[in-house]
Amino acid sequence: MYLLQAAQDTTSGGWELFNHLSLKFFIRLGIDLLSVFILIRLIYYPSYRTREMFFTFFIFNLIIFLVMFMISKVEISVGAGFGLFAVFGIMRYRTEDVSTKDMTYLFLSIAIGMISAVSKGGWDELSLINSIILLLTFLLETNVLMKKELGKAIQYENIEMIKPENHQKLLEDLRNRTGLDIHRFSITKVDFLRDMATIRIFYYDTRKNDISV
Repeated sequence: MYLLQAAQDTTSGGWELFNHLSLKFFIRLGIDLLSVFILIRLIYYPSYRTREMFFTFFIFNLIIFLVMFMISKVEISVGAGFGLFAVFGIMRYRTEDVSTKDMTYLFLSIAIGMISAVSKGGWDELSLINSIILLLTFLLETNVLMKKELGKAIQYENIEMIKPENHQKLLEDLRNRTGLDIHRFSITKVDFLRDMATIRIFYYDTRKNDISV
């Protein structure tokens, strides 16, 4: 009987805790998750075709949302709140290199979670703010506002071509070999022992975004 009564108390306590979460919490959580889904699945993934950071983006967003929502219920200084946000914002993984674009999307995921949790406006104002962030990100990822420039490093074996007087010939050779419409390049490293040079090439992305898996 004692065990049954304890189980009932635990269950009722769990439901009571659940009831303490207002409808406002679930509306904000829904807007937050929908926003980060659009950001990562419909904007990030079509451009970079990698799923390695999906878990990180979503978990960081969710944790920041929950932490900031709880903090907004207690007295805390603005400086302390932004200090917490900065701690998450400057974190970098030491086990592998994280590209600048991935860090930018991580920051956006964190920012959306924070805004969704602490915004004082209603659901319509919150939806508008998140929509502005998503729309601007989408436009910057396409060629609507400006041409999207991509770059990659390649190993080049014709060391004679790196001389300044041969740069135009080098540009044409790089275009022919890669099949890319390269408009500029930079020589980042020269290895005379192996007669090799590391060249970073730059070209405009002409692919069209899609959301296929």
